[in-house]
Amino acid sequence: MSNISILICDAQESVHDTMGKYLKLEGMNYVSAYDGVEALYKAKTIKPNLILLDLMMQNMSGTDVCREIRKNSNVPIIILSEKSETIDRIIGLELGADDYIAKPFSEREVVTRIKAVLRRTENIKKTSNYIKYKDLEINIDSYEVYIKGELVKITPKEIKILHMLVSNPDNILNREHILSEVWGYDYLGDTRVVDTQIKRLRKKIKQYDLSWKIKSIYGVGYKLATS
Repeated sequence: MSNISILICDAQESVHDTMGKYLKLEGMNYVSAYDGVEALYKAKTIKPNLILLDLMMQNMSGTDVCREIRKNSNVPIIILSEKSETIDRIIGLELGADDYIAKPFSEREVVTRIKAVLRRTENIKKTSNYIKYKDLEINIDSYEVYIKGELVKITPKEIKILHMLVSNPDNILNREHILSEVWGYDYLGDTRVVDTQIKRLRKKIKQYDLSWKIKSIYGVGYKLATS
């Protein structure tokens, strides 16, 4: 974990002090941002390996920061928030965050989550993730999806889900499997986030006259079906 840089975005100085100590013990470096505007600026200029992002910040909210970062970057993001309701967790993950930790939290747990997310993203980089299926091309390494030669703007999570479905045509993938593969085995989230991502994905590709579709299997999950 040497040469790993973590951007801590939080209004509370105590969070930076305590998390910074734990990160240093693990051989990681960290940079601090105390409001949303500073967080967005440092995310773009420093290009950290991972971002710890609080939702409740001044000048620009954490949700807006996450949304802006995801327009141009796939840097891993772990959301930190005093809000712990399921809906807030789902919203955070829908924005493209890789994990969500409610405050108050254990610094040791945060470090464990950081390591897990970094391992997942590193494995993705090392894997060949190009696949072509009929009129669809997916490249997870560059996070690009082409349908009939046209670049389609979809989020990293949506790309991963689509890649899973295309890699297993006509096979049913249950929600729990999709959740664990896309968000990680250590993610303890609600499977409804999968339904939401599928709904958004369908909306983005419905304009194309496709020879396949994402079919819902009631009570189980989804599969890629040839229409």
